[in-house]
Amino acid sequence: MPQDPLIEAAFAVRKNALARFSKFLVGAALEDQAGRLHTGCNVENATYGLTICAERVAVFKAISEGARSFKRIAVAADTEVLTPPCGACRQILWEMCGDIEVLLTNLRGKTESVRLRDLLPRPFDASFL
Repeated sequence: MPQDPLIEAAFAVRKNALARFSKFLVGAALEDQAGRLHTGCNVENATYGLTICAERVAVFKAISEGARSFKRIAVAADTEVLTPPCGACRQILWEMCGDIEVLLTNLRGKTESVRLRDLLPRPFDASFL
C-alpha cells in the first residue's frame, strides 16, 4: 500500500535533522494549496534557546519560496506516543497556515490526523491587534 507523499517527505527530511544534544530527530513536510511540499528538520544549538523546530523550518521555507496558503503538515518523530508540535510551532502554524490538518506519525507506522484548532484552542492572532 503506497504511503502518503507528505508523510514520506517528513520521514525523509527527518534524517537531515541536526540534533547532536537531544538526539531527537524530527521531520516536517508542509503541503501548500498548489500541492507543493516544503520540508524542514529540527536544528539544535548548544544553547538550546536558538534551536529551531522542524515545523517552523518548513513554514519559513515555504514562505520564502512564495507559498502563502496551506492544506496540511506532517510531523515525523521516533517516539512511541505521537509527538505534536510544540507551543511555539502551534502559534506559527496558526498565524501562517490557519486551521490546517496536522498529521502526526512515528517510525512504527502509527499516524493520527488532528486539526490545528484542536491542538491550539483559542489562539492569539492578528484579529486581536
